[in-house]
Amino acid sequence: MTTTYTSPAELEDAVTVLRKTFGSGKTKSMTWRKWQMKQMWWMIDDNQERFTAALAQDLNRSQFEAYAGDISGVRANILESLEHVDEWAADEKPKSGFVFGTLSKTRIKKEPLGVALIVGAWNFPIALLLEPAIAAIAAGCCVLMKPSEMAAATQDLLVELVPKYLDPDAIRIASGGPSEMTRILNYRFDHIFFTGSGKIAKFITEAAAKYLTPTVLELGGQGPAIVTAKANVDLAAKRIAWAKFLNAGQICLSVNHTFVDSAVYDEFVERVGFWFDSFLSGEGEQQMTKIISQRNFARLEKLLEGTSGKITYSGKSPNDISIGKFNPTVVANVTMQDSLLSEELFGPILPVIKADYRTAVGIINSMDHPLGLYIFSDSKKEVDEIIQSTLSGGVTVNDTLLHFIVPDTPFGGVGDSGVGYYHGGYGFKCFTHLRTVVAPPTCLEKIMEFRYAPYTPSDVSRMLIKNTLGFKKGETMTDQEPRFASISAVKDVVLKTAKIVAVTTAITASLAVFDGFRGGRSRVTDYFEFVYSSVRCKFDVKRVKL
Repeated sequence: MTTTYTSPAELEDAVTVLRKTFGSGKTKSMTWRKWQMKQMWWMIDDNQERFTAALAQDLNRSQFEAYAGDISGVRANILESLEHVDEWAADEKPKSGFVFGTLSKTRIKKEPLGVALIVGAWNFPIALLLEPAIAAIAAGCCVLMKPSEMAAATQDLLVELVPKYLDPDAIRIASGGPSEMTRILNYRFDHIFFTGSGKIAKFITEAAAKYLTPTVLELGGQGPAIVTAKANVDLAAKRIAWAKFLNAGQICLSVNHTFVDSAVYDEFVERVGFWFDSFLSGEGEQQMTKIISQRNFARLEKLLEGTSGKITYSGKSPNDISIGKFNPTVVANVTMQDSLLSEELFGPILPVIKADYRTAVGIINSMDHPLGLYIFSDSKKEVDEIIQSTLSGGVTVNDTLLHFIVPDTPFGGVGDSGVGYYHGGYGFKCFTHLRTVVAPPTCLEKIMEFRYAPYTPSDVSRMLIKNTLGFKKGETMTDQEPRFASISAVKDVVLKTAKIVAVTTAITASLAVFDGFRGGRSRVTDYFEFVYSSVRCKFDVKRVKL
């Protein structure tokens, strides 16, 4: 275990070097970005056994969960970023019209924000530090990484390996506890990416506010599951039990509590206990992740002692604070006033609340927006109604956690569950400044002279924006209902149709000439019939309705 953390002098040197390096423009090089991501790949690849051993020491994490939760995600992010970084970083040409778009060559450049601070979390101490770092490197930022001191073995390994594999002029790592973290936050950064609790996030944002530093906060909250009367109850129980077993429920996205319809309540409670029993069979009990600290263990015990609910499942052997072993626990007949609902559990306790899905939605909307919402129902109508009536960071239907791993989608919270997004191209964007560049030609000066004082009435008339969409005063709410496509959509269809007609007419004329030379029967009529059918299909009124 680390005996000394990053000293004030080492921290000062790190920030100074990172600022100097970013100022040099070194990290804007696409060659540098790709090379660093490949070096990170080799850092993971060369030391996989050491990383899994560190995770086992910190969390008793099995090799399977080490790969599933940390290592594989980092590797996948590196490959995705290497494959797409040129595309993500390329200038965009907005649809800015002839003057600004064509003549003035307007473009949107993707610029790195600068020196980024990335603060990781202990529950996935590799992935939640390195995945944001990959995004920052892909965007061309310099990076100061701060791993969680609570996962000490993993922290120590990262402190050892990062300087050996990654460019120390542009990527540094700092270790420490609360006092070191406070010292780090006294420095000005160009971006802060934090994963952790809402409580600590408030200190992060307070420090960031001194310099108006933009932040991305990946937090959590009391993520609910809803099991309706129309759900596959056994499958719901199995997948919710898995979410609580995985990393011993120490996941910001984990199911915190479950609302179950009274029609299937008893069956669900019985089946979730059955699946916990199944997961703990054989080597399963030894493979379950431990609670990270005795402090967190005692917190879970206190919450469980205060419950008014009925414990229906509590594992196969007693809990053991000395080794952090806390069994999956099911608590039935829980109300919203119960101790177990007083805070985010972040552990393997599952409170089960009896409620139909509409009652559940009302309760969910009275609480902070969760990072994840899990809906179990075979009724599309029910699922759509729940999604439409709630707000959460993401939603997984008839499963848990999976919206976190879907490629090419944003991951992040809303309200108290977080601010900002990452993963793939969205991660690149969160470390990127979109910079508009326009270069109007000097030959436009004559037609742009109206902008100079003194102004005339005709100059003022140039500033009036006309209603080109055709809506009228006196319209009612009913008039806003979808009828036909917008004018621009119709124009788009007409232009595409005109192009089809022009091309097909030219082809038809060529065919007629060719048939004439051959002396055979012309197929032009057949061809026109084919073209007419194609155009009619393309311009079908039903297809341009909103």
